[in-house]
Amino acid sequence: MVTVSSVGHRIRAAIHFDDLQWTRSYSRVGAYGQSKLANLMFTYELQRRLAAHGTTVAVAAHPGMSNTELARNAPAAVRLPLTWLAPAITQPASRGALPTLRAATDPAVLGGQYYGPAGAGEVRGYPRPVTSSPESYDKALQQRLWSVSEDLTGVRFPA
Repeated sequence: MVTVSSVGHRIRAAIHFDDLQWTRSYSRVGAYGQSKLANLMFTYELQRRLAAHGTTVAVAAHPGMSNTELARNAPAAVRLPLTWLAPAITQPASRGALPTLRAATDPAVLGGQYYGPAGAGEVRGYPRPVTSSPESYDKALQQRLWSVSEDLTGVRFPA
């Protein structure tokens, strides 16, 4: 299983258990960062649970800065400069797909790995294993998020 995250998991990212669904105060950047951090934490916790049963692997990947439609809904102050700078600072969407493809198909992939572009700042380049934020590796937070997710969805992990 491959979960898609983003370098955005580092931007103002924290899991806000007191307002997990951003109903009191919404920030699109904060919500995006939280969702990508949650994706990583979910992947790491799922891998730990799967490994206990000797089954499949769970890994994560991020596309770096790929020239996609993501910035289309950004504020004009951000969107307009990105339109001009995109060719110089991003990679084609097809190259941004490579970390996910590698994570899904490389027989050497290990459960719990995170793949992203190899270039400076993980913005561009061919895929390689990368490291996520320290918070993403916090096992207590991973388990708490998993438990809250089970409560919110009513879905339980079978083991």
